[in-house]
Parts: sequence; C-alpha cells; structure tokens
Amino acid sequence: MPDLFDPIELGGFSAKNRIFMSPLTRARAGRDAVPTAIMAKYYAQRAEAGLIITEATGISREGLGWPYAPGIWSDEQVEAWKPITKAVHDRGGRIVCQLWHMGRMVHSSVTGLQPVAPSPTTAPGQSHTYDGKQPYEEARALRLDEIPRILAEYERASQNAIKAGFDGIQLHAANGYLIDEFLKDGTNHRTDEYGGSPENRIRLLSQVTERIISTIGGERTGVRLSPNGDTQGCLDSAPETVFVPAAAELERLGVAWLELREPGPNGTFGKTDQPPVSPQIRKVFRRPLVLNQDYTFENAQDAVREGRADAIAFGRKFISNPDLPTRFAQSLPLQADDMATWYSRGEHGYTDYSFAE
Repeated sequence: MPDLFDPIELGGFSAKNRIFMSPLTRARAGRDAVPTAIMAKYYAQRAEAGLIITEATGISREGLGWPYAPGIWSDEQVEAWKPITKAVHDRGGRIVCQLWHMGRMVHSSVTGLQPVAPSPTTAPGQSHTYDGKQPYEEARALRLDEIPRILAEYERASQNAIKAGFDGIQLHAANGYLIDEFLKDGTNHRTDEYGGSPENRIRLLSQVTERIISTIGGERTGVRLSPNGDTQGCLDSAPETVFVPAAAELERLGVAWLELREPGPNGTFGKTDQPPVSPQIRKVFRRPLVLNQDYTFENAQDAVREGRADAIAFGRKFISNPDLPTRFAQSLPLQADDMATWYSRGEHGYTDYSFAE
C-alpha cells in the first residue's frame, strides 16, 4: 500500500514523493510578466516536494491580468524562467509550469484588452489591478474564428515551457478561468459547437489538451480541474455530467496525470454542498490522480493509502513551510503563513520562512 513518502511515476519522470506543491500566485514577477531572480530562491527552497506546480503562468497578455504574475509567451520570459528551473533541478526537485488563461477574470487596465469568455458575462467581486481592486468588467464572447488563436497560444506556451527547462506543464482548466468557464453551464451560454451539451462544453478542453500533447507529448502533460462548487462565480448545475466525461476524454488523450481541487462544506477557499466528483472520476481516469483542498497530513495519508488518490497537492502549507515533507516525516509543527504577504513584493513572507533544524 503506497503512502505520501513513496515515489510515483508521472508519465515522463518520477517524483520522489507524493507531497506535491500546489500552484500559488505570489506576484513577484516584473510588471512585464518576466520572472525575477528572487523566484529562483523561492522555488528552490521548496524542492523537497515530489512535484512543484508553478504559480499560474500566462500564455498571453490577453489571458494574464494578475498584477506581477509571470508569463511564458515571450523569449525574455523563457530566459528568465531558466535559472528557476535549474535551481530546482540542482536541488533534486521536479517542476512543471501551470499554463493560464484567465478568461473573464482580468481587468482591461492590466491587459489593455476587454476580457474574453465563452459568453458575455461579468464575474462577481473585484479584480486585482496595479491601481488596487476594481470591479470586474463584462467579458465579450470569443468568436469561433478566434479559437485557433487560443490553441496556438497554448501550443507556443507549452513549447516555451520545455525550452525553459520545465519537466512538463499543467493545463489550468479550473477555478473559474477560461477553460473552466467553457466547461460549466453557469458561464457557458453558447448555442454553437462549444456550448449546450456536456460534449460541446468539453470541446475546448479537449482541443487545447490535444494541441499540447501533439507539441510536447502526453507524458509531459497534466491537467487541473475543479468540478464541484462555485469558484469566482463559475458553477455547474450538475458537475458529474460534464466532468466525468471530461476525465474520460483526458484518459483517452493520454495525459500523464490529473489534479482535482475539491472544496467541501467547510472549505477555506470556497465552500460547497456539491459532493466531490473524484470517486466517479477515479473509475474512468486510471492514471495518477492528485487531490487538493484543505488536506492535513493525516487525511492526505489516508487518501493515498486507501487508493482514493495517488498524491496530494498542498498549497498554503508550502508557503510558510518550504521543507513541508521533512516536517510531515518528523511530525514537526507547521509554521503559519502571513496572508498580508501573499501578493506583496520582496522577500518578506516569500523566502524568509525558516527551515526545521
């Protein structure tokens, strides 16, 4: 029976344990979305993770609206990522780049463009901008003739990730961003081949995944989904009817692994009474399945030992505990993180958390 400290094969490489670092937006890149030197130290500090999944990384200016988040569409960005991947590899770690198109969750003051989405909708709440929080703007519907451009941007980003030295990519298809907006009927009101039936709403996910696999190989490709609950105003009325077929399609396409973010009724990042879909997905997706959301060491260990998951991704615990696997293994206390520094600039709350002695 495996446990969290056992290695695991993820397509084209082996992870040394099943304690993964979840993607965590930290806003330490430059205003031009170019990664900075401090990011190499941050990621290298956390190389004990079986796999590091980077903070969400923009595939284009249109798709990247978070201030000081990194991108991977330009040569300059690729060159700036290289010291980061090398720093992780030099410490024996594995790292993949999470590819991000934020869809309607951007503000034109950051991107210079109107947000895009499957349908004309406006996200609830406020967007982070360089000038503080501002209300979200109405997104325009992507035209059919724009889909090839989106596919090409994912292709270029996945190529760039490999050039930058990443072990692979994770396609961000969760959390209320572009692909999730297509998947869920609360945000997808289209009547063409990308809307309506679950088969149609899965189409963009399938096409993007297929394009990435044809570019870098399925053994280097992972996907993240968030089937249940409302995330940033993105909700599906019957998630099992779309996400179980989506997982089956990802199995058919041959992705190396799948991560699911599944909040519960007492979740700390979203709450929902919609039950997890992972038990049904487990039946149709037979490659490594990674679960994420509010796991403790104890219930993560149970999930892996009982076969409900093959690995667990931890987020906030890795912010303040760069040596999280060591702390788990030695039953050491965990340090609390400082929320005020999640998206601040500089080392404080980023690279100055202590290691266990």
